[in-house]
Order: sequence, then structure tokens, then C-alpha cells
Amino acid sequence: MNQSTRNLISRSMQTENNFDESRFIRQTRYQKLGAVGQQKLSQAHVGIVGCGALGSAAAVALTRAGIGSLTIVDRDVPEWSNLPRQLLYTERDVRNGLPKAIIAERRLKEIDSTLHVIPHVTDLTAHNISDLLSAVDIIVDGTDNFETRFLVNDFSCREKIPWIYGGVIGAEGRVMTVIPGKTACLRCLMPDPPAPGSLPTCDTAGVLGAAVMAVAGIQTLETIKVLIDSTQYTESRLFAFDLWESTWKTIDLRVLSEAGCSSCHGDEHKWLDTSRHQTAILCGQDAVQFHYTNKTPNLCNIAKNLSYFGSVTENKWLVRTEVEPGIIISVFADGRLIVAGTREPSRARSVVSKYIGM
Repeated sequence: MNQSTRNLISRSMQTENNFDESRFIRQTRYQKLGAVGQQKLSQAHVGIVGCGALGSAAAVALTRAGIGSLTIVDRDVPEWSNLPRQLLYTERDVRNGLPKAIIAERRLKEIDSTLHVIPHVTDLTAHNISDLLSAVDIIVDGTDNFETRFLVNDFSCREKIPWIYGGVIGAEGRVMTVIPGKTACLRCLMPDPPAPGSLPTCDTAGVLGAAVMAVAGIQTLETIKVLIDSTQYTESRLFAFDLWESTWKTIDLRVLSEAGCSSCHGDEHKWLDTSRHQTAILCGQDAVQFHYTNKTPNLCNIAKNLSYFGSVTENKWLVRTEVEPGIIISVFADGRLIVAGTREPSRARSVVSKYIGM
């Protein structure tokens, strides 16, 4: 058989199956995936919320696995400190200052020109989540804050769209697959977000790229498994590891799954309430004020974490410090936050997520 004949056959197979069989031959030889599974991947639409460390690694892995469409939602541009762990971006990208979602679209299509990428340079909110994610088959968590995760969880439960929770700090990682109506959801595991300052962030505790890739790899495989056959998820689990300590464990969540919560077993989706969080640009100031939680912030922990970035003003009413040149965070005991140095709400939320961890 000559080369032109082989090419003709290959093209006919690709038309029939919507994927190039020669490209994915190593995957389709894995019996649990096969040609039928690869066909499903080629027709699948995955939403990735946040295209930083986890999001960019998952986007690359899903693209190379043959996913047909990706919707990418991200509000930021790459920074110098992103480069050790955010696989999609280069030094040139940092200098050029283009949004991550736009860079991701271009770079992913260099990997697979047939991939359909829908980039959104925006902050995911209760106002826009339906418009951005209603069409996807599954959502992959690449976020850096619990505010957005709880929003995604409530949307997932309301719309019956699976999502893959992922988190990484230091060398530790966690992954949980949420199948609405079958498994525990994030609110079953954690009814409310942790109090401000009660948990470390990547900026205060650090993060290793190897742990990021491990979590993203597990998220990717979980995504593929759900897309091929979501009925296999009859048990609910949280997978956790510490690469530095070489510990791996699977936590059985069946008790939580059976009990359920008001989000996955009811109709309470409070994080989708568009009036829940009010953001205000302060009159006459380059500052944004908002509430991110109804819990009392731990000002002592916040002050300790922010001390890594400079001198901190701390008293019983507030904690304040300059975290970046011209950017000052003030956290108040009543849960208010003010980010001075910007009039852009999305920029302010990004700063708070990065340094406070909410």
C-alpha cells in the first residue's frame, strides 16, 4: 500500500470517527478507552475555570488526549513568578502581558489545530457562570480560591454538570470528582469556606510544580473517565497526597454522599445568588471594597502571612500591608476588604485570592 493510499484511508477514518486514529493509536489500544472512548473525547466539551498552574497543566493534557472543545475562563495575565509551575506560559508571554486565556488558546491550537477553544478573559461570577459554562459536559477546577469553587459547586449541582475539584499547596494535593446526585459535593465535605487567613495560600506557603502536575494529571484522567462513562462513579472519594513525604491516601466519602447537603440533594444554591457579594469602587479613591465571607477573619493569621511581603499594620480592627508596589490590602474584623491601588474589581479579587486565600 503506497503512502497516498494510506493517507486517504487515514482521512476517511478521521471523518468517520472525528479523530485521527494514527495520532491516538497508543490511547485507543488501552482497552478501557478504545476507539469508542476516543470518539467520545473528540466530541466532548470541557470547561476549565482558571488557567494558572492546575488549569494550564490540565488544558495541555486534555488537548493532547484529544478533547474536542475547551472553554477557558481566566481573569489574569502571566507573571514572572508563574513560570516555574504554569506550563503554558513563557518569559515572552510575561513581557507581552497578554491575558492567560488568549495565550492558552493560541498555544493549545499549536498542539492540536482541530481543537476548538473558547477563551473568556473575565472573572467567573454568579452573573456570568450560566452564560460561560452551561454548554460544557464537565468542569475542571483550576481556581485559586474557595469563593469560586463554591460557585462552581452550586452551579454543578443545579445544572447536573460534573466537575473535578483540585487543590495544591506546597507538595500536597487533593482531587475529588463530583457527580451531582451520585457523589458527595464540595459543600458536603465543607459546608462553608474556611475563615479568611485560616489556611495557607500558594503565595504564603509556597507550591512545587511537581505537585501541580500530579494533581492536574489526576484531574485529567478523572475527566476522561467521566466523559467516557459517568455511571462508573458509584462511590465517593477524596484523593490526597504529599509528594515530599511520599504519602498517598484515598478518603471514603460515602457517608457524606448518602447524607447529601442542601446543594446536591436540595434546591439551595446560595452561591449563585447574584446579590450575595457586593463590590464597590470607592468614590474618589483608587480602591475596591467588598465582602468575601460572613465568617470572622483571623486577623492574627492574616498578619503573619502578610508579614512575608513587608511591614504590617495590625490591631483589633484591621490588618493592612502593601503586598505589591502600589497595591495595599486592608482586611477588617467585620469581613470587609479594601484593595487600594486599583479600580478594577477583578484585579482586586485576584489580589485577595493570591495573598489572603479566599
